Amino acid sequence: MSIDDVLQIVYALFYLLGGITVFMIGMDILSSNMEKAAGSKMRALIGKATKNKYVGIGTGTAITAIIQSSSATTVMVVGFVNIGLMTLTQATSIIMGANIGTTITAFISALALMGGFQLDVSAIFALIAFIGLMMTLFSKEEKTKRIGFMLAGLGMIFVGLYTMSFTVTNLTEGEGDVANAIRSMFVNIGNGVDFLTWQAFVLFLLGLILTGIMQSSSAVTAIVITLASQRLMSIYMSMFVILGTNIGTCITALISSIGTSANARRAACIHLCFNVIGCIIFAIPTTIWGPQIAGFLDSTINDPTWEIAIFHLFFNVVNTLILMWFIPQLVKLSTILVRDKKGADKTAQTEGEEQLDTRMLKTPAIAVGQARKEIVKMGQIAFSNYKLAIEMLLNYDVSKKAQFAENEKHIDDLNKHITQFLVKLSSEDISGTDETKVSSFYHVTSDIERIGDYAENIVEYTEEMVRSGAKFSDHAVAEIREMDENLSELYRNVEMAFANHNLSYTQNIESAENAVDAMCDNMKEAHVRRTNEGRCSPEAGSVYLQLAVNMERIGDHMNNIANSIKTYVQPDA
Repeated sequence: MSIDDVLQIVYALFYLLGGITVFMIGMDILSSNMEKAAGSKMRALIGKATKNKYVGIGTGTAITAIIQSSSATTVMVVGFVNIGLMTLTQATSIIMGANIGTTITAFISALALMGGFQLDVSAIFALIAFIGLMMTLFSKEEKTKRIGFMLAGLGMIFVGLYTMSFTVTNLTEGEGDVANAIRSMFVNIGNGVDFLTWQAFVLFLLGLILTGIMQSSSAVTAIVITLASQRLMSIYMSMFVILGTNIGTCITALISSIGTSANARRAACIHLCFNVIGCIIFAIPTTIWGPQIAGFLDSTINDPTWEIAIFHLFFNVVNTLILMWFIPQLVKLSTILVRDKKGADKTAQTEGEEQLDTRMLKTPAIAVGQARKEIVKMGQIAFSNYKLAIEMLLNYDVSKKAQFAENEKHIDDLNKHITQFLVKLSSEDISGTDETKVSSFYHVTSDIERIGDYAENIVEYTEEMVRSGAKFSDHAVAEIREMDENLSELYRNVEMAFANHNLSYTQNIESAENAVDAMCDNMKEAHVRRTNEGRCSPEAGSVYLQLAVNMERIGDHMNNIANSIKTYVQPDA
């Protein structure tokens, strides 16, 4: 082999790697922007997935079709199971759907490389990529930029596929030594593929290893389709590679599950079991009747690129149709393969870390919703601690101080983990609306933490009252309880408004906030009146006045939380 032949192979390899790179970058740009555009719809789909296995399969298919990655969907599901947002049964149906949804990339690849038409599809999509780039550069509208990125990403997929195909064509066409050697190699492998032959095993292993390394079955499938488009790889050879990619794609989820709860590891295990069982089911008919299957496809379709895409879809659909009836058995198998470790799941993470799993960052739209849920939980604990502090004060009893301290520590831990999660989320490529939400969440967690601090002040007032033996008058107790009722009403409306990002509670919030402010003024006036009349001890009066101010400030922080919603929710017209 001459130096020119060696350089030809090296340069072709460089172009091939460049084509793969452009393809994968295009996939990433397209999927990330489609995910952001469909963020709220994805959250709705996840919510519906809890209904039954059919909805779960449909959900997995739809989400994967949107984000163009079954690995990303499965990693997301592992995260959901880890935080208890989804059961293993629900996760299994979504994983099955994800395997169907990922096949859309094969059809995109086949479309990009299809022959028989004078219309150059790849050239048109190259132009579409340029149009998308212009939209991102010159538009100031976020929605237009998002569409531009999606067009650019889609166009890059076609450009990458065209680059791979063009490179392989140049390398294998003609009668040179290099072209003849490459064609002979593929012919020899193809002629040797049969049941339990080393060639079949090598092709299967090649699909598995390449998918594990690249963490993208779509990219490997695109390479297979590129080789098939040049008649270097037959549909029969491609079947074994495709089977290998379906197991290789499980590696990402398995890696992602390291250090998670037992159930999260079981979700990743179910993904692996589902694909391994599917490969076993298909291995026998593929190896025994593969040539007949290939012959049938050749006679009806006669385009290897579309034949591979159809086989990929057929494998995943049939595998799902068979195994969907054995979801409970798959879940049972996963519990046998992944055993519970005593104390491991309890000590590995605190509650805040579990609920704000960093795996959620792969889907920022979902991560924002999960952060909101944790903030709501933090607010519930803070307000319940305030109620506990009021109960201790009015009963002059500090016996529950240890419980209060434990709750306060929980609030501090949640504040820490939520803030850390928001910092990581801020560094992700998120939409403008989600960016505004995340920014407001920082202030909301601060407001909630301050509510907890004021509750601590109330406990200190209780200790002071117990130490001095002072008591509130019946009128003072009645006023404190009325103020507490106003705060409780304010909290209920603020919680509903924030949890559902709904401005319809605004009027109720304003009324409750006004009632809190008015009650604070009444308490101050009543305090002055009772002091002048000599009906209030100095110790009780000092605590009462400070208490009124603290409760009013708790109301202010609740109102801040309500106002934060207005930064990203538009009022109804």
